[in-house]
Amino acid sequence: MAKPQRSAPAVLVAVDLVILTLRESRLHALLIERGIEPHLGRLALPGGFLKHAEEDLLDAAHRKLAEEASLGADHPHLEHLSVYGTPGRDPRGRVLSVAYLAIAPRLPEPTAGKNASRAYWMPIEEALSDQVHLAFDHRQILADGLERARDKLERTALATAFCGSTFTISDLQEVYEAVWGVRLDPRNFYRKVQSVPGFIVPAGPTRKAESGRPARLFRSGPQMTLRPPMTRPNPTEKEPT
Repeated sequence: MAKPQRSAPAVLVAVDLVILTLRESRLHALLIERGIEPHLGRLALPGGFLKHAEEDLLDAAHRKLAEEASLGADHPHLEHLSVYGTPGRDPRGRVLSVAYLAIAPRLPEPTAGKNASRAYWMPIEEALSDQVHLAFDHRQILADGLERARDKLERTALATAFCGSTFTISDLQEVYEAVWGVRLDPRNFYRKVQSVPGFIVPAGPTRKAESGRPARLFRSGPQMTLRPPMTRPNPTEKEPT
């Protein structure tokens, strides 16, 4: 006797984006104000359901980047973050969210998508504070994205994704300080950066400084894995000089 076939459970699939950039030397995340239910009026990460059953997940992430942050396919960095599927995370049913981390330098003011009332950049410490209540489980997704960025700054050249095509070592230090949430000694940071072969390479001309000597310009080098790593200091301890 043939066993009756079980019907597959109905599961909806969405993509959510943790989009990070530096604005005025502070790390910011892109948030939208939801213009539809559920959680009408609440802040959330940009994202949404797949457009159709044949849409690739990465294509959906690129589509939402273009819609929410005006970022094309040539944006500097996009990587898969994690999958979130706890039952009850979305009142519309069983929804799996595939989250991505996107990083780009000097991003413009955002334009709200069709399901958002507005979109804006918020300092990361404010977005993760007790005063801001993000929709769904987006606080956890944002926190995971921040920790991914912090961890990868130690082991990879991800910090250069926050910079333009050329940058100074002071610009790079600004990235580490903003993402890690610590102050770094400039001389110690300079020695550490220069001790990693292929991390950054000279980019030719210098940048005029308001005072003092012109700053040397660099660009991202060929080395994607940092050896030795840029070890993150403990925020409660003073960095040695």
